[in-house]
Amino acid sequence: MKLVLIGFGTVGQGFTEILRDRLDELRTRYGFRPLLVGVATRSRGTLLHPDGLDFDALLTASAGGSLTAYPDTPGLLRDLPALELIARSDADVLLEASWTDLQSAQPATDYCRAAFDAGMHVILANKGPVALHYADLHARARSAGRHLRFEGTVMAGTPALALAQEALAGCRIDFVRGILNGTTNYMLTQMAEGQPYADALATAQRLGYAEADPTADVGGWDAAAKAMILAAALFDQQLTLDQLDVTGITDLTITQINAAAAAGERYKLIAEITPSGARIAPLRLPLTDPLAQVSGATNAITYQTDLLGPVTLIGAGAGRLETGYALLGDLLAIHRQIPQ
Repeated sequence: MKLVLIGFGTVGQGFTEILRDRLDELRTRYGFRPLLVGVATRSRGTLLHPDGLDFDALLTASAGGSLTAYPDTPGLLRDLPALELIARSDADVLLEASWTDLQSAQPATDYCRAAFDAGMHVILANKGPVALHYADLHARARSAGRHLRFEGTVMAGTPALALAQEALAGCRIDFVRGILNGTTNYMLTQMAEGQPYADALATAQRLGYAEADPTADVGGWDAAAKAMILAAALFDQQLTLDQLDVTGITDLTITQINAAAAAGERYKLIAEITPSGARIAPLRLPLTDPLAQVSGATNAITYQTDLLGPVTLIGAGAGRLETGYALLGDLLAIHRQIPQ
């Protein structure tokens, strides 16, 4: 299976490490033979080779800050514009793992469209195209007879979408509730232990859970994007950010946290998605709620179903290898459906 990877940051490198380290196991156990023929970055170069790129050489070159250090080999093409690289790659799958833009989802959405036009399957870790343009991309995938998969956009490699769309097939999902942002869950865990908001944020930044500008996390916007993806994938609702009721944790105080604890409750930033809309807000949950027991940077999601009642999945929601694995999981799901 020939692959083109857009984006070679944390997620792209984690994915490449997994392929390198598990190549023999993937071939032996699954009959899966991935060939990474192209990599494109926004500012660090692009590479295309029809016979495949060397994983170690690619990771070594990227560690130096640029793909220019990748060794010259016969047939290697450098610095092609991403759209030209996609068109010339003859790849089977486009993997989109570049930076998320929730305003326009570009240029990633155009890359996905170009891939469908070229007869490729598309897998995303980038939330933007699915959050903003799911209906269009889904229609293009169906028209092309190709797969659109995006497990890594919601809870990294924890199979939140696979659970809803595959394992729970036959159930009606009435609504969804989840902790979909690890940064805020970590901060709320620290605040429940007595750490003020500013100190909890500083600790999260020091540990790498929060960015220098934490607005997307603490303002609830990262969870909102994931709620939009779930609304589209599960309820065919193409929401926009301005349609969502979004409240972050910036105004939450230790006094409120302590009052909840005294009542046998815990604050969690909860995304609630129904067939008619979505909202994100810090809510007081009783300790009997499985979501109330989720601590640290862990994510969790509960599907309320008609046949099984509530079904809760808890796991990692971010990370280098965790999100890299999401790309691999989607690849294997496609591979299983291709006649051998």
